[in-house]
Amino acid sequence: MEKTSYYVLQKAKLLKELDGFAKLMHPELVARYGKETALKLHQNVLAEYEALLPQFPYIGGKENPLTNNLVQAGYGLALYRALQAYGGTVEEAGELSHLALERRLKRIPAFVRRWIGRSKFSPARVQKMQARGQASQARRYPGDWVFEISTGDGQTFDVGLTYTECGIDKFMRSQGASELTPYLCNTDYVTFSALGMGLVRTKTLAWGCDCCDFRIQRQATMPPAWPPRFVERTCGGN
Repeated sequence: MEKTSYYVLQKAKLLKELDGFAKLMHPELVARYGKETALKLHQNVLAEYEALLPQFPYIGGKENPLTNNLVQAGYGLALYRALQAYGGTVEEAGELSHLALERRLKRIPAFVRRWIGRSKFSPARVQKMQARGQASQARRYPGDWVFEISTGDGQTFDVGLTYTECGIDKFMRSQGASELTPYLCNTDYVTFSALGMGLVRTKTLAWGCDCCDFRIQRQATMPPAWPPRFVERTCGGN
């Protein structure tokens, strides 16, 4: 299989997943644009995403868990481009992406989400992530993430992830859509909150910082992710 065709060969599956995600924001699209335009927007989002599939960089396919992060970030870019044709803004694309993700995650029973959160950063999982982090330093795939894992003190944080290169940041810049990246980054707070975990981050590559400094607590209560606080903007950047 040609590496460049990895995503194209999964087109039906990926478009079906996006279709379900886009339906979660349909009530807001109808309220803002009317029923007819909302339906057109939905189809345009799918068309924009299909056009992106050959452009996603190959970073190891199913062997790399971060491949899912990349293709799902494409949801936000497809939405943003579809909205722009109707006068929509990057803030609106960010808001709708947050809303749809919250709704999708809330469909998972709370006890299941908490179990996922507890297991996601178990000692065994962290050890595997450390191995992947070490392997990432070789930069085998230019479009991939580069990161390292650290252990915390168990009080301020339990696990630290420091990304010095981000696949989403690189892809959005290549697409001329770097202004969207901070909003995609901010959806991390939606995910961690839904899993019953805590996330503190003071820097992101999207804001021109030298890294993304994830500091994770295995159990914590998070404040609402929207509207975004963007504390990372102090680094400069966008």
